[in-house]
Amino acid sequence: MNFNATLIGQSITFIIFVWFCMRFIWPPIMGALDARKKQIADGLAAGDRGKHALELASKNAADNMREAKVQAAEVIAQAEKRAAQIIEDAKVAAKEEGDRQLAAAQANIDQEANRARESLREQVAALVVAGAEKILRREVNAQTHADLLGQLKAEL
Repeated sequence: MNFNATLIGQSITFIIFVWFCMRFIWPPIMGALDARKKQIADGLAAGDRGKHALELASKNAADNMREAKVQAAEVIAQAEKRAAQIIEDAKVAAKEEGDRQLAAAQANIDQEANRARESLREQVAALVVAGAEKILRREVNAQTHADLLGQLKAEL
C-alpha cells in the first residue's frame, strides 16, 4: 500500500466532493439561508413598524381621551349654565306670577274697599235722611239743621 497514492486518491475524492457540494448542495442551502435571513429581517422590521404603530396609536388614544374630557367638560359646563338659566327663568316667571297675583289681590281689595265705602255712603245717606226726618218732625230750626249737617259732613 502506497501512502502517496492513497493520499492523492483521498485528495481527489475530497476535491470532487467539495466541487459537488459547491455546485449542487451549497446554492440551495445559501438560498434557504438568504430567504430565512430576509424573513427574519422583514419580521424585525415589521416588529419595529408595529411598535411604532403602537406608540402612535397610544399617543392618538391619549389625545382622543384628552379631547373627549375637554368636550365632556364643555358639555357639563353648558348643562350647568342651561340649568342655572332655567332656574333663573323659573324664578323670574314665579316672581311675575306672584306680582300678578298680588296685583289681582290688591285690585280685589281695592274693589271690596270701594264697595264697602259705597255701602257705608248708602247707610250714611239713609241715616242722614232718617236723622233729617227726626229733626223735621221735632222742630224747624235752620241753625240747628245746619249744625247737624256740618257734623255729619265732618264725620263722613
